[in-house]
Amino acid sequence: MTKLLEQAIVEVEKLPEDAQDTIAAGLLTDMADERAWAARFTATTDPQWDRMAAMVRQEIAGGYDAA
Repeated sequence: MTKLLEQAIVEVEKLPEDAQDTIAAGLLTDMADERAWAARFTATTDPQWDRMAAMVRQEIAGGYDAA
């Protein structure tokens, strides 16, 4: 465990249980989201990456319209 994480846990332990549970739930949600994104990136094929890159190039060439 890193020193920063240890420091964060020490600070969280000082909070009331409901606040600790809220922080823990947020961390678990973030970790699940990170795993899901990692799985999506891993599952992306080279042809899919190529299509996305082509779409970006087309968007850049055509200008960007934020509206």
